[in-house]
Amino acid sequence: MNGNGAPPRVGDATTPSVSSAGTRTKLERGRGALGPALELVHTGRAPTRAVLTAELGVTRATAGAVAAELEALGLIRVDSRPGGSGGAGGTGGGQGRPSHRLSVAEDGPVAVAAQVHSDGFRAALVGLGGRIVATAPGKVTVSADPAQVLGAVVRAGAELLADSGRRCVGAGLAVPSAVAEPDGTALNPLHLAWPAGSPVRDIFAECVKDAGIDGPALTGNDVNLAALAEHRHGAGRSAQHLLCVATGHRGVGGALVLDGRLHSGSSGLALEVGHLTVNPEGRACHCGGRGCLDVEADPLAFLTAAGRSPGPEVSLLQQARDLLREEPEEPAVRAATEELIDRLGLGLAGLVNILNPDRIILGGLHRELLYADPERLRAVVADRSLWGRSGGVPILPCTLDHNSLVGAAELAWQPVLDDPLGALT
Repeated sequence: MNGNGAPPRVGDATTPSVSSAGTRTKLERGRGALGPALELVHTGRAPTRAVLTAELGVTRATAGAVAAELEALGLIRVDSRPGGSGGAGGTGGGQGRPSHRLSVAEDGPVAVAAQVHSDGFRAALVGLGGRIVATAPGKVTVSADPAQVLGAVVRAGAELLADSGRRCVGAGLAVPSAVAEPDGTALNPLHLAWPAGSPVRDIFAECVKDAGIDGPALTGNDVNLAALAEHRHGAGRSAQHLLCVATGHRGVGGALVLDGRLHSGSSGLALEVGHLTVNPEGRACHCGGRGCLDVEADPLAFLTAAGRSPGPEVSLLQQARDLLREEPEEPAVRAATEELIDRLGLGLAGLVNILNPDRIILGGLHRELLYADPERLRAVVADRSLWGRSGGVPILPCTLDHNSLVGAAELAWQPVLDDPLGALT
């Protein structure tokens, strides 16, 4: 305990030590462990202090001081009540007292997350652990002026933040376009009426500043951010080479996570999988090509193949989902399902041949197609990939609701995960 009865903090001069040199070494080690420790709790990989100790490779005393510091910063909770049954999740060795349980602070800081897509936009507050704390009602009109749209979604986020009374660590934005680095421009918002090359990062940052929201304002591609969220909190956990492919509301996007980091290429433009050709005689694509996955396996392609005329009342993605769920055995719907599964499987097989991922996760309508006929999709991928069935890659559905929003929040949380003390004090 320090002078006021609180547990010792990393960097606290009253932390016990054998010598002053030993104190400096221990404290430096503890400071360097704050970020990795927070990420372990954030991603659910350290549910107890014993697991945290083992994962960090530090002493129990150092792990205890690190956990206490993160708790003092309002980021995690340390529960000393017995809650384990032994083993790594309890005592860490199967003997002695159960280890302290660690969890993210339910009342801790939040990030403002925003997402724009072809059928609307939405704002949310997201805490550590990928927990969505609050969401604003989704808007259904996306104007041709990115400043107008981003101003509206940021104002919605600012209202949520004011109502919550929470501390804010920053804001993140997910957009349906490749985002070029380092400029932060949306190069090809094909399914929005925005001009190509719109400076979305600068516009978003200005809107965040005008709304009085603290912290950095960062922007990324929506499927990239969905993949990041799923890797940390959903179906992609523990994967080393994770491929994510998703329909979104229009078009098809893809992302690759390598060793825990998004692979975005030399300038942020990697994995434009929507423009793989899967049907050379197919539909004309917005990119100027023909038969791209973007127009052969998205919600509009499904509705068209099923002989349905899209209506204006709900999003194309929701119309496609409803049709697949409510009339799966209707002959035209079944034929459309098989057609899209075959197109998707062909595209996935090509990506497997190039990328050799250890897991594939599917989002949007692709998740529903996987549910509809998993054997067919997996067979197409296996038959078309170089390694065949012996090298089959697990294909799983995404599990997070609003994963692009959660991923947008991850952008804002990253500086805190890198350096909790520096970001919050």
